[in-house]
Amino acid sequence: MSQVLAAISHFATRTPDRVAIESGFPCETVTYAALSAEISAMAEMLSRHDVSAVALAADNGAAWAVTDLACLAAGLPVVPVPHFFSPAQIGHLFHTAGLNGIITDNPERVRAICEQMKVGFIKPTAFTAGPHQLYLFLLTISKVKLPNDCAKVTFTSGSTGEPKGVVLSQQVMEQVARSLADVTGACASDRHLSLLPYATLLENIGGLYAPLLVGATVCAPGFEAVGLSGASGLDVRRFIGMLGASRATTCIMIPQMLHALVAAVEAGAPKPEALRYVAVGGAAVSTHLLERAANLGLPVFEGYGLSEAASVVAVNYKGENRPGSVGKLLPHAQISFADDGEILVSGALFSGYLGDSSFAGGFWPTGDIGYLDSDGFLYLTGRKKHIFITAFGRNVSPEWVERELSIEPAVAQCCLFGEARPFNVAVIVPRQGVDQSHIEMAVQAANARLPDYARISAWQMAERPFSIADGLWTGTGRVRRKQVYTYYKEAIEALYEES
Repeated sequence: MSQVLAAISHFATRTPDRVAIESGFPCETVTYAALSAEISAMAEMLSRHDVSAVALAADNGAAWAVTDLACLAAGLPVVPVPHFFSPAQIGHLFHTAGLNGIITDNPERVRAICEQMKVGFIKPTAFTAGPHQLYLFLLTISKVKLPNDCAKVTFTSGSTGEPKGVVLSQQVMEQVARSLADVTGACASDRHLSLLPYATLLENIGGLYAPLLVGATVCAPGFEAVGLSGASGLDVRRFIGMLGASRATTCIMIPQMLHALVAAVEAGAPKPEALRYVAVGGAAVSTHLLERAANLGLPVFEGYGLSEAASVVAVNYKGENRPGSVGKLLPHAQISFADDGEILVSGALFSGYLGDSSFAGGFWPTGDIGYLDSDGFLYLTGRKKHIFITAFGRNVSPEWVERELSIEPAVAQCCLFGEARPFNVAVIVPRQGVDQSHIEMAVQAANARLPDYARISAWQMAERPFSIADGLWTGTGRVRRKQVYTYYKEAIEALYEES
């Protein structure tokens, strides 16, 4: 049986009136007894429909949690839909996973996406989950045979136009949740504030499963209440206000959120005094930012993981914290290193990608380069490939964005940057006779085809074409990224400073 479901059942019997989830803002509470009953009721409802796999597209809250856990109870694979995915990416998700059901709190958006992507559906059925109303769409899509142990398929944030579906078992996800709860000292008195979408695997496992395992309260006020919009929009005032108003003891942040918190407290905003553990991950965190947080007395701990390892591999925590590292391995995890320093992980891994059964177990190559120090702390020193991770934790392949931009007649060459940054910038070589207004139109046209986390927010006109002679271009027609950055570093950094 599921460890999370068993824990909920246990607390529903022993402490039935304890609040499991505070949902919405102003908040509505769901006790452990009510949560257990809601899960059972929805699992029974789903069993009456001919559904073999369910997509879940909803705001953070009790309804999302109940649906996710009810699918687990009913033995139905669930596929969370990232709220920042484009319609094309969502259509790809539907077909790749063979989803014949989607549960949502926004039926009009789902209807519009289905119509745009030419996905047939049956008139949705309305029902309640927790304090909110949801809608079940039955989709006319060919079913796909999912692995027998598949409990969840989490899609990457889209390093290319067609993100991969990572297949995870119940046992693997709960093993990571248990390890996280143990090393971070999670307990029943905790109040975990969910800042990231539950469609983000890290929040799903670390911010929902781990707290429920120990009988804590999950505070899930929703995207708008915490100031989150799109893939990279953050209303700092709402974000800081909710940290205090929720009386949160724990939360998970991406680097851009931590930067906003540190800057706000340094400027005089009240420090959230109840916080005891702030996990930060999803992208690289500067040591300087961690030092600023420590100087303010903020309990910030960096970690590291990937979807293929069910979200977390290593993390710093109280008593075992070394800024600059990504912490010590979780109790279940093991790592090894390839000859080139690439980190190989094992211990709790995915079952493979959808449509790709080539992974046969053992150690998984992460694509990250790093090392362990003599005390067992893991350090990252770089990425094996060009894919970068923005400050909002979104994976972006620069080749993908550059390809979309190069389609435009005004653009001759381009190079994208955005590693650990809040937005992406590009250095663009225009075609002969093209002025800045035409380049701006080209950027806007490319952005219209991209999801918001991959769009170009600022750009710099190149002084001259990239060439082999100046070291900015290869003989095979590829841009030399490091050399372009070095050459245009001042201009690139100015674009970020201006914003």
